[in-house]
Amino acid sequence: MKTTLTTITAILTCISLMIPARAENIEQLRQFLATKQCQQCDLSGSGLVLANLAGADLRGANLSGANLSQANLSGANLAGANLSGASFNGANLTAANLRGASVNGTDFRNVYFVNADLTGVSLDKAYVQGAVGIPDSAGNPEMFYGWGLMENKQGNFNAALQYYNKALDLNPKYAEAYLARSMVQYHFGNSAQATQDAKTASELFQEQQNPAGYQAAENFIAGMEAIAKRKTDAPSGSTAGIERVLQTVGGLLLQFFLRY
Repeated sequence: MKTTLTTITAILTCISLMIPARAENIEQLRQFLATKQCQQCDLSGSGLVLANLAGADLRGANLSGANLSQANLSGANLAGANLSGASFNGANLTAANLRGASVNGTDFRNVYFVNADLTGVSLDKAYVQGAVGIPDSAGNPEMFYGWGLMENKQGNFNAALQYYNKALDLNPKYAEAYLARSMVQYHFGNSAQATQDAKTASELFQEQQNPAGYQAAENFIAGMEAIAKRKTDAPSGSTAGIERVLQTVGGLLLQFFLRY
C-alpha cells in the first residue's frame, strides 16, 4: 500500500510540475495572437493553421513542431527562429525575414517565398516541393537541380523548368541541368530550345569527360531529329510511337541522373 501511495504521489508531482509550463505556452500563444509580437517566446507545437500573421514579430521564437499550414506570414520577421519540424505547407512567406532560421525537417511545400530573405538558411534538409520563389541564396546548383528532378518526376514541368533555370544561373556549365531542361522544353513543344540545350549538354559532357552523359545527350538529340525528319518526310504520318519512345528514354535518363 505504501509503495502504491508513493507511486501515485510521484505521478501527481510530475503532473503538477508539467501544468505551469503548458499554461505558460498557452498564455504566450494568446498574447501573440492578440499582439503579433512574440520575440524569443515558446510557441512549439502550436496550432496556427490559416492564421493571419502578416507582419508578425517572431524573432528568435521557438516554433518547432508548430503547424502554420496556409498561414499568412507575409512580411513577418522570423529571423533566428527555430522552425525545425514545423509545417508551413501552403503558407504565404512573401517578403518574410528568415535570416539565420533553423529549418531542419521543416515543411515548406507549396510556400510562397517571393522576395523572402533566407540569408544564412540552407533548405537542403527541408521539404520544398511546389515552393515558389526560392531565392538563389537558399540553395546551390545541385539542390535546385535535384528539386527540378523531383518536380519533373511528379509531372510538375513548369516548376521543374524554374528549378533548372536557377541551377544554370548559378552554374552555367551544369551539363545535367541542360539535358534535363532540354527534356522539359521538348515536352512543351519547344523543339529548337530543346535541341540547343541538348547540344550544349553534349558539348559540356564531352568537355568534362563524362561518356555516359555525352551518350545520353546524343541519344536524345538523335531521337528529336528522327521525329522531325519523319514529320517532314510524311507530314500526315503518325510520330506518336517514336515520341513515346523518346519520352520513355527521357524519363529513364532523368531516373539515371536522379541517383547522382
